Amino acid sequence: MWRPGAWNSGANAPARSSSPAPLYPNNNSPSPLPGRRPGSRPQLAHRTSSLSLSSSANASTTSLASSVRQQQQTFGLRRAATAPIPSGIRDPLDVLEGILGVQVKSGLEVDAGEDEAGREPDLEDLEDINFGTLSLEEFIQKEEQREAEAQELAARARKHSVNTLVDYEREQGKFVDLHRSIKACDEVLKSVESYLYAFQTDLGVVSAEIETLQNRSTNLNRRLDNRKNVEKAIGPVVEDIALSPRVIRKIVEGEVNDSWVKALKEADRKMKAIEVLDATKVKAAQDVKPELERLTHKAIERVRDFFVAKIKAIRVPGANAQIIQQQGFIRYKELFLFMATHHAQLAEEIGQAYINTMRWYYLSHFQRYNAALQKLKLHTMDKHDTVGQDEPARRNNLLPSLKSVPAASYDPFNIGRRIDTLKNRTAPIMTSHQAEEDRTTHYPEVYFRHFNAALVENACAEYLFITDFFSHKTYDQASAMFSAIFSPTFALAQTVTKHLIDATLDCHGVLLCVRLNQYSAFEMQKRRVPAADAYINATSMLLWPRFQIVMDAHCESLRKSSLVGSGSGRSQLSALGLAATNTAKQSAAPHFLTQRFACFVQGILALSSEAGDDEPVANSLGRLRGDFEAFLTKLSAGIGEKGKRERFLFNNYSLVLTIISDTEGKLAAEQKAHFDALKKAYEA
Repeated sequence: MWRPGAWNSGANAPARSSSPAPLYPNNNSPSPLPGRRPGSRPQLAHRTSSLSLSSSANASTTSLASSVRQQQQTFGLRRAATAPIPSGIRDPLDVLEGILGVQVKSGLEVDAGEDEAGREPDLEDLEDINFGTLSLEEFIQKEEQREAEAQELAARARKHSVNTLVDYEREQGKFVDLHRSIKACDEVLKSVESYLYAFQTDLGVVSAEIETLQNRSTNLNRRLDNRKNVEKAIGPVVEDIALSPRVIRKIVEGEVNDSWVKALKEADRKMKAIEVLDATKVKAAQDVKPELERLTHKAIERVRDFFVAKIKAIRVPGANAQIIQQQGFIRYKELFLFMATHHAQLAEEIGQAYINTMRWYYLSHFQRYNAALQKLKLHTMDKHDTVGQDEPARRNNLLPSLKSVPAASYDPFNIGRRIDTLKNRTAPIMTSHQAEEDRTTHYPEVYFRHFNAALVENACAEYLFITDFFSHKTYDQASAMFSAIFSPTFALAQTVTKHLIDATLDCHGVLLCVRLNQYSAFEMQKRRVPAADAYINATSMLLWPRFQIVMDAHCESLRKSSLVGSGSGRSQLSALGLAATNTAKQSAAPHFLTQRFACFVQGILALSSEAGDDEPVANSLGRLRGDFEAFLTKLSAGIGEKGKRERFLFNNYSLVLTIISDTEGKLAAEQKAHFDALKKAYEA
């Protein structure tokens, strides 16, 4: 489709504006369809021609007339395209009005009339035809070709319009259904629109509520932060001064046990916290403090009654104080510390009551134990059992306070198995019942060992208890309590020791008691019980002097045996009887006193294998050895033959060296070296 342009009559011809209306309407189809503007038609290919009057010399008015005629034919063709609809076919406009329910014919007719009126050819516009570079014949041929194409397009448009109407009649039901669907969709869209509007309204309400909740949440968070800050400030104070009714009821009415101790600890913690708080700043502390003080007084009263009952339980006959101490005192020592903290005077009174009770307990029990041990049969050694006695009478006299028993054989100079008492220090302690039923005869060290071992065990246990239970006291205070408890018992033990050693000349027995006392001191040091050192030292002061006295008695017996009496101008030996007037009959065999002396010295050396240099054993043994050598020298003087006399001395010293050869220690080495030198001096 083309629009007529401006006709140019010459190169200098003025340009004219294009026609106000196109020659051909811009329509896509010859008949109206749903959704398309009425009166529209199929759009033809737009063409533009430019005719120039100065193309060639062959131009003529005939070609111009022919061109005008062709334009008129083209207009006629356009009118033919809008010819009436053939019979038997419904007007598309009627169908469209039935579907849409709107009148569209009047508008189309007006538009069509206006188009036809506007499309009338204006002959004046022909002057503006532009031939361009074409001649008139070429331009006419070109226009004819265009007209042919236009006619072909018009024919195709009419055919297409008829086919479209037929297709439309055939598809009318579908369009009706489509219309109904569209109406139904309109209804659904209206309901959706109402739903969306209601949703929008509800959404606005929810948004307002959310905003309100956000404001409330912000307010609550602010209040929560304020509460946390306040709680952080006053929470510890409230926790320190608040005490639950359950705890109060437990302290006032509950049984004293582990849970009661826990409740008392909690109450004590509250009291300490209130004392730390400044009562002028915390009014709650002023209100709670009097109540807690009354609760503390009630707790102290119950603690006092509890420990008084435990102390009374110790006085019950047959009670085991160690069990009561562990289960009744040590287990609840925190209660006593509580009482000592809040009522020191009452704690001192309870401690004094305990001291009095335990002093009576230990003294009475050791008195009964001593009475049971006194029933043991003991060997009694007197002046007849010394080394220098000539054929001493063997007797078995018990201590004066003990009942006499038939005589029993024993060797007062051989240590034998008596040293086992020292080696088996962990052997069980003899009980009172066993001592009363025992019919065996024992040496004094057995008595001493059992009594002092029991005393040391009880002393260690009591001292450790005092330092543990009365832990609030200083070392001097604890030692004073221990001394107050055990002073009568220690005095009894010293009396027993003195009674054992004063009536005997058993040197081995006294030295065994010394060693047992030293081991008791070592045991005290190992257990860290220094409070009994005074008793250990006092016992040593009883045993060592007695040991020296017994050693002096043995030395005196040897000196008496070596005394030489004078008579009729001839020397005579004393009652030993080995010297005779006929020296030729003297024997070179060792004297019987030599074996007795060697066994006696061997026992002392065996008991002194770990002796220190500060002990009096070496000095006493040196005196005894000197007296024995003087005895042998004076005894050998009665032998006239020199070789026989030297052989006699050699045999005696050799016997002594042989008997003491199995001993160990520094003192034993010195004695063996001395007798070995004497042996070599008289060796032939």
